[in-house]
Order: sequence, then structure tokens, then C-alpha cells
Amino acid sequence: QVQLSESGGGLVQPGGSLKLSCVTSGTLNTIVTLAWYRQSPGKERERVASIGRISGVPIYKDSVKGRFTISRLDFDNTISLQMNSLRPEDTATYYCGARALDGTDYWGQGTQVTVSS
Repeated sequence: QVQLSESGGGLVQPGGSLKLSCVTSGTLNTIVTLAWYRQSPGKERERVASIGRISGVPIYKDSVKGRFTISRLDFDNTISLQMNSLRPEDTATYYCGARALDGTDYWGQGTQVTVSS
């Protein structure tokens, strides 16, 4: 089992920045990929950014490239998402996710990000 816990959401004005953090615990050696997802009301959950647990290679959704940065901190099993130049359309509940080698997905409880003036 893997447990994930997000923090760092909040209200920010357009053009502002926020940093989300996700603390992971449990059987992490089964995890292949760590990622940030988001979901807005009435929309499907979408992957924003991912990073290989071993490789450290990041992949980004086109709409966040150059604005968001996913990072992995091995020493405390934390991943973060630095979000800059935020836009109203970035408003969503953001989830930390982990995918295991057998295809099992694990999720955190989510943290709300609201971009509004």
C-alpha cells in the first residue's frame, strides 16, 4: 500500500504562484511514476505533470509547460509542483497520484487551487 498526502493549495490572483507538496509513504519500491492531476467540476481528471520515480524524467501537459515544475525529493519521499503564472483556468482540485508496476493507482485526498482576482 502507498499513502499520499497533499498540501499547499489556496487562493491566488492570476499571474501568481503556488507550490504544492505531496508526502508519500508505504511500499514505495512498487511505484513507477508519481504525478500531479487536477479535476474541475464537470470535467474529467487530467494529468498535469509526471515524474519517473527512478529516472526523475518529467513530462508536462502542454498547457502548463514553462509554467509548472514537478520535482522529486528523494530524502523525504516528497514530490512538489511549483506553479507560476497561474491562470483562472488552472482552478481545480489537485491530486497527487502514484502508479505501481502492476497498474494500481493510488491517490491523495486532493487540495483546492483557486485562481481568481
